Amino acid sequence: MDLGHPTASGNTAKIYLYKNKIVKVFNEYLPDTESSYEANKQKHAFLHGLSVPKVLDVTKIDGKQAIIMEYIKGRTLGELLSENMDQAEYYMNISIDIQQKIHTIITNSLEPMSEKLRRQIEAAHKLDKSHKADLIRKLDSMTFENRLCHGDYHLYNLIMSDNKVTIIDWVDASSGDIRADIYRTFLLYSQFSAELADMYLRLYCEKSGLSKESIFQWAPIIAGARLSENVSSEKTERLLEIINHYCPR
Repeated sequence: MDLGHPTASGNTAKIYLYKNKIVKVFNEYLPDTESSYEANKQKHAFLHGLSVPKVLDVTKIDGKQAIIMEYIKGRTLGELLSENMDQAEYYMNISIDIQQKIHTIITNSLEPMSEKLRRQIEAAHKLDKSHKADLIRKLDSMTFENRLCHGDYHLYNLIMSDNKVTIIDWVDASSGDIRADIYRTFLLYSQFSAELADMYLRLYCEKSGLSKESIFQWAPIIAGARLSENVSSEKTERLLEIINHYCPR
């Protein structure tokens, strides 16, 4: 099948627009269950009434795993904001209202966040054994109600179309602590803009009643887990600095 040129590429897959559908084709090195694993998370969000693209099929294309899903025509909130920074708070408020809606959903049907974070921390080569042990002890000490967490929530994973916003990219979703999900979003924004990250955190705290201190309990754990992701735009030194601040030697 000739899908043409990808419209986007990530660490795990390429995205194509084909016959007015989105086709996500996964890289060959991934486990055979990767496509169904992600599709089930997206279906779970859909069944809970969230605005997500409908999964149409999980299949193989030229021997590679693929998900075929509904095409949502529109532009991301990130694109809209980048063209009009004066509207930053407006778009951030929209995104937080949607994230709070996600966080109201109590669920034990997805992979537990604690298991995912433990696996990532243990796989982080830049962490020594002592730091890994500290972070896992912190993780084990956390108490929370399992709620739906997107895991990669930011303005570029929100598509606005006809005044409706659709949430995409559910591969990192889990059942866990919303404070960890909030800190993860803060960490992603702070990589590019401290001002945007601070605005996000301030608005989320104002809307939710959560404190910055309670959210930042997750800072070293999320930073440690992110070290395993090998994201080219992320600086290892920055993450280690966060970990050392909360887990000093």
